[in-house]
Amino acid sequence: MGLSAAELFDELGKDYEIAYAGYTARREELDWLLDELPAGARVLDIGSGTGRPTAELLAAAGHEVTGYDVSPHMVEIARAQVPGARFEVADLRTLAFPAGSWDAVVAFFSLLQVPRAEIDAALVRFAEWLKPGGIFLFATVPADIENLEIEFMGKKAVVSSYPQEVFRARLAGVGLEVVRDRIAEFLPTHASAGSEHNLFLAARKP
Repeated sequence: MGLSAAELFDELGKDYEIAYAGYTARREELDWLLDELPAGARVLDIGSGTGRPTAELLAAAGHEVTGYDVSPHMVEIARAQVPGARFEVADLRTLAFPAGSWDAVVAFFSLLQVPRAEIDAALVRFAEWLKPGGIFLFATVPADIENLEIEFMGKKAVVSSYPQEVFRARLAGVGLEVVRDRIAEFLPTHASAGSEHNLFLAARKP
């Protein structure tokens, strides 16, 4: 049985940030988001990890960033590294906010370790939390899998996902318009990591 998300990222800690530090595609998606956001936007970072690069870049640009991560160790690191943002320990499946609370919701790879039913439920909630005109920026590994045990950076994990076209349909189904869609390849700088085929999607709430 694979590690839970909390267990996995408590063990990986800064190694995760180091392995993905050179991921230019992720940085380019964040640069795009920065161009789209209004001044002083409220941004929710789901699965905020060490706070870098997402929360750090957004906070440096003057936005109000709140990050949630299921890993206490990651939250501890993020608080130390990115004092300009707020970070809390929480499971994305139990988070709740009033409708229209956020100008943007960012979820980079944070839905991989929940089953498909919980991916679907999370997408509904994220769409509800966005203000009109708000943006959902999402990244995952697109694949037709559920509860598949894999090895990730030398650790066992259980992952679920959908193919690219299914995610597009799911976002349309919760009332969001896909405005950006990209596949990127990346090889993390870790001895146990393999090449990744990643999907980045951005969708706007009318």
